[in-house]
Amino acid sequence: MGKKVKKEAESPPKDVFDPLLIESKTPATVVLMLSSPENEVLAKACDALYKFASKDDENKVTLLGLGALEHLYKLLSHEDPLVRRNAIMVFGIMASNNDVRKLLRELDVTNSLISQLAPEEDVVIHEFATLCLAHMAVEYTTKVKIFEQGGLEPLIRLLGSPDPDVKKNSLECIYLLVQDFQNRAAVRELNVIPPLLGLLESEYPVIQSLALQTLEVISKDRETRILLGENKGLDCLLNILENNELSNLHIETLAVLGNCLEDVHTLQQIQLTGGLKKLISFLEVSTVPDIQKNAAKAITKAAYDSEIRKILHWEEVEKFLLSLLETNNDEVKIAASQAISAMCENMDSKCVLGLQGIPQLVQLLSSDNEEVKEAVVTALTNLTTASPRNASVVAEAEGIVPLMNTLNAQRDGAISNAIAVLTNLSLQEPSRVSIQSHGIMSALVQPLRSTNSQVQSKAAFAVAAFGCDADARTELRNVGGLGPLVELLHSKNEEVRRNACWAVMVCGSDELTAVELCRLGALDILEEINLSTKRKSEFSEAALEKLLDNNLSQKYSRMGYLSSSNIITNGFYDCGQIKHGGKFLSLEELSKQELTDRRAIIFINAKPQENIVVQKVQDASPSVSGRSSREKSRKGKGKKEEEKPKEVIQVTPTVQEEINLESSHWLPPPDFILMDYINDASKKILPLTNTREQVVALAQFVADKMGGTVEREQLHNFCWELNMSEIEFEQKSNIVPIAKIKRGTFYHRALLFKVIADRIGIGCSLVRGKYNRAWNEVRLVERSPKGLLLPPQEYIVDLMFEPGCLLKQGSAKADQYKRI
Repeated sequence: MGKKVKKEAESPPKDVFDPLLIESKTPATVVLMLSSPENEVLAKACDALYKFASKDDENKVTLLGLGALEHLYKLLSHEDPLVRRNAIMVFGIMASNNDVRKLLRELDVTNSLISQLAPEEDVVIHEFATLCLAHMAVEYTTKVKIFEQGGLEPLIRLLGSPDPDVKKNSLECIYLLVQDFQNRAAVRELNVIPPLLGLLESEYPVIQSLALQTLEVISKDRETRILLGENKGLDCLLNILENNELSNLHIETLAVLGNCLEDVHTLQQIQLTGGLKKLISFLEVSTVPDIQKNAAKAITKAAYDSEIRKILHWEEVEKFLLSLLETNNDEVKIAASQAISAMCENMDSKCVLGLQGIPQLVQLLSSDNEEVKEAVVTALTNLTTASPRNASVVAEAEGIVPLMNTLNAQRDGAISNAIAVLTNLSLQEPSRVSIQSHGIMSALVQPLRSTNSQVQSKAAFAVAAFGCDADARTELRNVGGLGPLVELLHSKNEEVRRNACWAVMVCGSDELTAVELCRLGALDILEEINLSTKRKSEFSEAALEKLLDNNLSQKYSRMGYLSSSNIITNGFYDCGQIKHGGKFLSLEELSKQELTDRRAIIFINAKPQENIVVQKVQDASPSVSGRSSREKSRKGKGKKEEEKPKEVIQVTPTVQEEINLESSHWLPPPDFILMDYINDASKKILPLTNTREQVVALAQFVADKMGGTVEREQLHNFCWELNMSEIEFEQKSNIVPIAKIKRGTFYHRALLFKVIADRIGIGCSLVRGKYNRAWNEVRLVERSPKGLLLPPQEYIVDLMFEPGCLLKQGSAKADQYKRI
């Protein structure tokens, strides 16, 4: 009995399982073990999964597919510290995988991870919880959650952890978080500057580098830069630059200091302590391309402030920038050129950089690197804008040829700025002549066709600048540049459209170019623009007016009005009022039309042709009537009259802007009778000293040549239409020289009056009315009884009923003359 009792006492309880050592070679089995109620099993399973996931990324994906994360997530709040620690280790190592992070976001693990950052937790938990957060902080949504769930404060606190891995992970997470401006403000409020500066003294370069990168991001805010100065951070950064053993940190340090240069207050602090001189001295002796490049970029950003530009100029930063142009690194040259562009806003710097830097920049225009070329020519643009002195230096440095070559560059920025520099140089006569001699207008044709609005705008502006020269306008016309210029009037870009209008206005200064622009549709486009309240501008209105003023035939046809400054020259013709949107035909096109019963085209050509030209026309193309125009016009006249054209040549003033008829394909016949009219009127009217008397005499002269006085009641019996039909039939053409008309109505007489008045110097306008009406308006100065000059009065000249009678504008008689 005793033996039996003793045996029962030594045997284990029935519900206790003997210890079992399990060896598993499949991750699925280990994942199943995560559901075990035993802490030891859970801890060992987590440890095994950590080792498995650490091997490669495929293992992480395998565990993800097996549902390991869902089980591990439950273990983050496990009561056993070892289980919790090992579970967090698996989370930290697996979070480097993108698919894992997606599931972690769905599980919303950030709050659980942040709770593991409490001071009392194990350092290993801190390490892997911060590692997991650092991996997850790459995505914006996780950044928001970390901020909202109060993760910044424990992360900043852990910057003071004794464990370097905890410091590194926390710092990396903070660096990612402060990419968002909201978090930058938050970390500033949590006093992140002192611990970051403390980490600059770490023995681990990776921590030092991360600390500088974080400082570089948060120092973009002015408030942070102020705190950096208050915490002696600027001295700390300068000390790093002076320490050659920390050369691996110099680039990041310069990035932070570069931000500090953007703040006037901070920059003044650096200057007062002598730090700015130290900084520039360091930069001048450095031969590291990245340091040189980043320094130049920092100066570029800082130089946007006028006060900062003054400080940088006082410290002679220009010498440093010019020295960078001599390096062999293209990126450094680009950064230096950009900094020069920025510093040009300071006039003193502009002067220094211009005299010393332009020759170097001109040489760099020949670089094979397109980015270098663009940065250099941009700097030249800024240097020469509003600086005649610098523009002269460019010309003296033989910069015109390389600038012309740059118009063929591959980058739009280089092309547009090259055009801008050439335009700046055009303000000086010698440079403009030199540029034109190199074919600037031909070179601008391709930029005018560019699809880049900046290039289009600069090219149109350049056309306006160089188009003031007649030879340049001829060149542009001959190389086909007017077509693309007219197309730019359609641009939706306001600046392009404005500059195109300006260029059209300038190019329309001579009649041949104005006619060609009208043929290409410029007039129609400008009229359409001026109908739009949004697109209309002073430039579009001026361009339209200029084109019409140098194409008077079309102006009178469209507008029905010619002012006293619109001088009718040889080649003018009146084809009647054109309907809106109708096509305006050239005289040559009209000459090819068959004889019709429509309104005759009245033509002005009081210009004799040389015998050789007349013979050429007779051989190549018959005159309007098919006979020798000279023979026809002299038919039935005596020998004395035949000698008059030679006399007319001497009396009739030469008009420089008249159409060059000899160069046309079709040559209209000269109107010898009109020459006689002008010659006779000159002899009879010019000797009169009173303008009123001259106007009256000319009115009577015109009426006499056009059928004399017409009784108002007999106007309907004045058969001028029959006379016109006879002339057209005789000419075998719809084109009628004005002096052929012997019975002229209102619009014939008004046109003849205007033609002769313009030739002998009497100012008058020509106005088209309705129902074949037209009249002339003159302005006459009267004297008061006391002999004082009165303001000029406007009169309408009666050429029909009482030739020479002056009808005061606005009077009943004047209104009646217009309407009847």
